[in-house]
Amino acid sequence: MFVQIIGFVGTALFFASYQCRDNKNLFRVQFLSYVCYTTHLLLLGAVTGGVSYLINSFRAFCLGSKWKFGHSRSMCVIICAMQLAALAFTWAGWISLLPVAANIAATIGGYTHNGRKIRLAGMFVNSPLWIIYDVIVGSWAGILDELVTECSMIVSILRYGWKNLDRVDGTVE
Repeated sequence: MFVQIIGFVGTALFFASYQCRDNKNLFRVQFLSYVCYTTHLLLLGAVTGGVSYLINSFRAFCLGSKWKFGHSRSMCVIICAMQLAALAFTWAGWISLLPVAANIAATIGGYTHNGRKIRLAGMFVNSPLWIIYDVIVGSWAGILDELVTECSMIVSILRYGWKNLDRVDGTVE
């Protein structure tokens, strides 16, 4: 039960992240959420998912920081390569593809620095793949997280307007 509670804390933080209008703050809150999920998944024995979330923590740190290189396309490529390396080192069969593919999509979406594209990648690729993975590994908090995240992204679209989210932060390279 303690393991699931750690995941539920991550869920609450991730929900809160999409209520941040500023992308930097969104990624800062997601960083804390990812730390919870890394711990949660590793304790469940879901190594690929845990390592992928560790990489997500690094991604959120980069995107939420003022570090210029952390916002660059080069860093996007490095993070995607890290996900592929995690896949190779933690391979446990086809199930390992799910979190890595989800996180590569979210990484590419995040590095567009565009709120609309970030949410599209989350709603149509990242969350669906993570839901499947979470069902298989028994992460009840993860399933709830993805369902709540989907709702949170919809709320943010309604709250800020779809058109208002189609802007690029001035943080690109």
